[in-house]
Amino acid sequence: MELVIQQLLLGLTNGMVFALIALGYTMVYGILELINFAHGDLFMLASFLALTLVGLFGLGDASGGTLAVGLVGVIVVCALFAAGLNWVVDRVVYKPLRKAPKLAPLVSAIGVSFVFMNLGLFWGGLPMDEFGGGVAPAAPKSFPELLPNINLLGEDATLRVTPKDLLVIVSSLVVMAALFWFVNRTKLGKAMRATAQNPVAARLMGIDVDKVIGATFLIGGALAGFAAVIYSLYINTINFQMGYQNGLYAFTAAVLGGIGNIRGAVLGGLVIGLLRAFSDQFIGAQWQPAILFGTLILILVFRPTGLLGSTAREKV
Repeated sequence: MELVIQQLLLGLTNGMVFALIALGYTMVYGILELINFAHGDLFMLASFLALTLVGLFGLGDASGGTLAVGLVGVIVVCALFAAGLNWVVDRVVYKPLRKAPKLAPLVSAIGVSFVFMNLGLFWGGLPMDEFGGGVAPAAPKSFPELLPNINLLGEDATLRVTPKDLLVIVSSLVVMAALFWFVNRTKLGKAMRATAQNPVAARLMGIDVDKVIGATFLIGGALAGFAAVIYSLYINTINFQMGYQNGLYAFTAAVLGGIGNIRGAVLGGLVIGLLRAFSDQFIGAQWQPAILFGTLILILVFRPTGLLGSTAREKV
């Protein structure tokens, strides 16, 4: 029984991170019907910035209040960086293609993904101790263990719960709750929902659709930046290709839950996290991709819109 609970905890923590990334995918798709394939690599760049800041400010040797303040600062800076970069990509790359065939922005998103990936490769060559002196840019980078890896239930307990687990779960829940409140209670959030339903009608009602789209990219980028720091603190290893794998899991979560649906993205992330944990433990890690995507196919066969998705007519 303890083993099942342990895998449940592991799945929930990993699922929270996937859900945070998936929210960026689903928010952009809900308004623009654009699959922003560069989102996963934006998450990767934010994790590299987090490691850079940790090295510059010497947080690896900090403790107590200094460490707490430093981590909050890293989270804020990484969220702002990812939000700003996401906004710039929208203004420079996606905005000129608003009226182009849907394939054009999709291919552009793939191109931006490769640009970000190569930026990460160059970033990994920085001559810093945190990046191994820059001698092996493509090698995985170790993120310092800034949080104690102790069992809060006691070292003799069979069930293991660490401060890292609590950080991921509590912080993710707080951010998701804040996002739900923002989308449902604020004027800009209501404008986002109106634009997602019908952008033409939203314009006629006086909503600045371009402003709404820009805000969506800002929020999606900030979520990716936040998730990057949480992931780095939890996993303690980053590399320039991590955006592809984690972005793929997050995109799968968004589709599974119903892409364009915020609650669906969260549910999909949790389902993906649980499937990964239980398949690794009870079936075998080598079967994990087959189980994940087999489950996705099975669900979409019976519910093509995803678990919480709704059927809507194609926008023309």
